[in-house]
Amino acid sequence: MPYIVKYSLKRIILLLITTFIILSVTFFLVKMLPDSAMPTSEQALFSYCQNQFNEGFFERLTAASDSLGEPVFVYNGQTITYYFYHKPIIQQYFAWLTGIFTKWNWGVSSAISPGNSAMTIILERIKPSILINVFAMLISVPLGFVFGIIAALKKNKWQDNVISTTIMVMISVPSFVTISLLMLWLSYTTKVLPTQWPTQGEIGDYVQAMVIPVISLCFGTIAGFTRYTRAELTEVMSSEFLLLARTKGLSRRQSIIRHALRNSMVPIVPMIIGEFVGSLYDYRFIS
Repeated sequence: MPYIVKYSLKRIILLLITTFIILSVTFFLVKMLPDSAMPTSEQALFSYCQNQFNEGFFERLTAASDSLGEPVFVYNGQTITYYFYHKPIIQQYFAWLTGIFTKWNWGVSSAISPGNSAMTIILERIKPSILINVFAMLISVPLGFVFGIIAALKKNKWQDNVISTTIMVMISVPSFVTISLLMLWLSYTTKVLPTQWPTQGEIGDYVQAMVIPVISLCFGTIAGFTRYTRAELTEVMSSEFLLLARTKGLSRRQSIIRHALRNSMVPIVPMIIGEFVGSLYDYRFIS
């Protein structure tokens, strides 16, 4: 088997194992939390508990059981009374895995939209999330490269000091703090921009809704790419091969464009994919 094929298979298997571990840990952590939201009407709550029973997460009894703790819901029907209890977490976990591998069923939501399919909710929210992240990357990556190049070319000068100080402030503030301040200022105080993603409307409504999350996502990305670009370009500009290029007659501008920038971009360009994937977690801002 060729080395590249063996290496690719190894990385894919490692990716699947890592994903499985992350999903399993997340499942147990979420299940240990109390039910944060439940349907309000009795019929809707009964339907939700019935669905959880069918999926293998709840136990349904016709009499109370002290060994199972407090019932989640007691349904008093015309001819029979049902007591719904949480099954042990480990049983819920295996029921969840069975549903994924046999029916590609990831369960139903118990917090955001109780009773609705978890995969349906993810697909609904991932569309605007990807759209916002694409715009954020298109804005932040070029700006990060430009600021990093300026800081490297003006190393230890006032331009470098201003950019480095600004970047340290931007990278120190988490995105959820930035978006909270922007929403407080632009949405609640001045009421210039909307507070939520519109369910329907014109293009202008969606553009206005994207302003705050795009800005909040851009800050961290711009800061990260600026730092890496400055560090890589500074290191390349002090290397011996660039000094050799200058001694052969290339001007400073030619040596930077032909050699320094090309070599410094090699470890930075793959970061774009990782930055995009990592920023998808910010879908929680869209609600």
